[in-house]
Amino acid sequence: MEPIYLDHAATTPIHPEVIKAMIPALEDVYGNPSSVHHFGRRARQFLDEARRIAAKSIGAQEKEIIFTSGGTEADNLALIGTAIANQHRGNHIITTTIEHHAILDAAKYLEKRGFRITYLPVNESGQVELSALEAALSEETILVSIMTVNNETGVIQPIKEIGAILNNHLAYFHTDAVQAYGLLPLSVNDLGVDLLSVSSHKINGPKGIGFLYVKDGVTIESIQHGGQQERKKRPGTENVVGIKGFAKAIELVMIEMQDRNKRYGNYKQLFLNTLDEQTVNYQINGVHTIASIANLSFPGTNVESLLTNFDLSGIAASSGSACTAGSVEPSHVLAEMYGSANETTINSIRFSFGAANNEQQIKMAAEKVAAIVARLTKDNDIR
Repeated sequence: MEPIYLDHAATTPIHPEVIKAMIPALEDVYGNPSSVHHFGRRARQFLDEARRIAAKSIGAQEKEIIFTSGGTEADNLALIGTAIANQHRGNHIITTTIEHHAILDAAKYLEKRGFRITYLPVNESGQVELSALEAALSEETILVSIMTVNNETGVIQPIKEIGAILNNHLAYFHTDAVQAYGLLPLSVNDLGVDLLSVSSHKINGPKGIGFLYVKDGVTIESIQHGGQQERKKRPGTENVVGIKGFAKAIELVMIEMQDRNKRYGNYKQLFLNTLDEQTVNYQINGVHTIASIANLSFPGTNVESLLTNFDLSGIAASSGSACTAGSVEPSHVLAEMYGSANETTINSIRFSFGAANNEQQIKMAAEKVAAIVARLTKDNDIR
C-alpha cells in the first residue's frame, strides 16, 4: 500500500534541488558568517545572496529581511517585539480569533504584560469584516496582525484592503504569510504591510528557517539577547545551511508559482469531483480559499475516527493545524466561523495538496475517503 500525503499545509517534502544546494554549505562552507577571515566571508556570501533572494520575492529591501528559525519565531518577534518597542505610543493591539497559535499565544502573553488585545471575529465565509476592523481602531492601537491565508481552511483574507485602511493610521500592520507565501504573489508595498512572516518548510525548503520582513523605519525590539546578528534583531550564529536551502526553495517557487497553483488547484478539484462521483455527503468550509487546501466537513462522523481510518488506509491528512495535531479539541477556527456547538468543529478534515502528489494518487485517496466515510456513517446510523 503506497501511502498518500495530503498534509502539505503542515509541512512539505524538500525539493531535490534544495538538497543539492545545501550540500556545499554542509561540506565546504562551514565558517561563521560573523568571522572576518576567508571561511567566514564565504559563509557571509551565502547569507547575503539569500537575503537578496528573499527580499526580491516580496519586493523588499535586503536590509528589511531578518532570518529566524521559522514562522513561529517570526510571528513572536513581530508581535511581541513591536509591542514592547512601541508601548510608549499605546497599548492596544488588534488581531483575529482565527490566527495561528504563534500569534494567539503571543497575544495572550502580551495581555499579561498589560496590553489590551482586540480579537476580531470572522463571518461564516471565514473572512474578517473590514467594518469590524475600522470600529476597533483607536488612537491607542499600535499594531494590527491579520494572517494572509488561514492554515486550517485556506481562506484568503483581504490584506490589501486592510492595508489601505491602515495607511492613514499610525498602527503598524503585520501579516502571517506562512501559508500564502509561494502560492500567492506578495508585494509588501502593494499590500501595505509593515511586517510579514514566512517559513521555509511550507515551500519545499528545510525546516528550522524562516524570515520576518520589517519595513525600514519600523521600531521593533529583539526578544532574544546574546549577539549582534540580523541587525541586532535576532542574535545567534545564522543557520547558513538552512538559509542556503531556503534561498533555493524561494528561487524555485518564484519561478514555478503559477504552475504550482494550477497543478494543486487541479488536484483539489479532482479530489472533490471524485467525492461527488462517489456521492459523499460533505461540506466545504470557507469561501475564497487558496488552491492547495480543502477543509471538508463530513456529517455523521468525527475527527478521531476519520483520521484513524485514513491513516490505516495510507492517507495522511489533518484535523487542522499541525501544531495541535493529536489534540481532539474542536477547531477554534471552525468554531469562530459557525459557532462552538456546530458539528463541523468535530467532523472536519483538512486535505492539502502539493509536490508529493500526482493525479492517480488524488483519485485513489478520494475513493478511499469516500469508502471510509460511507462505512463510518453507516455504522453510526446502525447505532
